[in-house]
Amino acid sequence: MAATSDVEIDTDIDIAHRIGRAIESVIEGKSDVVRLTLTVLLAEGHLLIEDVPGVGKTMLAKALGRSIDCPVKRVQFTPDLLPSDITGVSAYNQLTREFEFKPGPVFANVVVGDEINRASPKTQSALLECMEERQVTVDGVTYELAPPFMVIATQNPIEMEGTYPLPEAQRDRFTAKIAMGYPAPAAEMEMLDIHGASQPLEKLQPVATTAEVMGLIRAVRAVYVSQPVKQYAVDLVTATRNSPDLRVGASPRATLHLVRGARAHAALSGRDYVIPDDLQDLAVPVLAHRLLPSVEAQGQRRRPEQVIADLVRHVPVPDAR
Repeated sequence: MAATSDVEIDTDIDIAHRIGRAIESVIEGKSDVVRLTLTVLLAEGHLLIEDVPGVGKTMLAKALGRSIDCPVKRVQFTPDLLPSDITGVSAYNQLTREFEFKPGPVFANVVVGDEINRASPKTQSALLECMEERQVTVDGVTYELAPPFMVIATQNPIEMEGTYPLPEAQRDRFTAKIAMGYPAPAAEMEMLDIHGASQPLEKLQPVATTAEVMGLIRAVRAVYVSQPVKQYAVDLVTATRNSPDLRVGASPRATLHLVRGARAHAALSGRDYVIPDDLQDLAVPVLAHRLLPSVEAQGQRRRPEQVIADLVRHVPVPDAR
């Protein structure tokens, strides 16, 4: 039995579609990427965008931030960036003779981490606590982060000069990873017309409030997931742990992210219940970046995305929803 009515879902998701249209006014020809970005937002997750420079990774993140009337902060990750540059620091106030906490850029609703893998692993780890627990601890004092909270990080391929691979624990905290890809020729022509004479990002106005986004998130939490569908999610993740093509399978956190993402995916489709197709559509972006291929798979140039696609085809699909 569904937990929310179709009318409620339709009313709430209209707001999400409004945000999506605002983003697409800046990012041309990437409707699938925009939809996945909204899915991660509504699933209360974090997004990792990996691709070569110049394809619009940072613009996508900024467009989402500008579409919502909430605080947005951007951090340019560089080799000399310190953890305190992200979380904040306690500074001594000579007037009050006390230490005062100066919040860092992580104290925002949307945090854009640009080229996250150009910073050292020590600095990257500054995001671990806030991404998982929605809080920051500085000098033994814990500060809560206001919801909604989403980290959108961009990274260049690790083969490029001056990059550090993200640690496994860091990758596991990202709900999904996507690649922008090059635009289609028609979209690139449209980009020349739109961006050649002006900057659409500067004209982008908020189309939703923080309260409306929180209402969306609450609606997504109530989307119904049946026991067979939950079992299907567990079976998909378990298959990654048993695959001979993978040295390390997906974690229990990945199962949770997959189900949360499926709820959001179902809501964006106008449903108040999850079906196996929702899990299948999200399996690659949610699971692949967490996996380590085996030596044999690397020798055969089998990427985790290919392994996941094969597992989706072979894991039995439940009949009931």
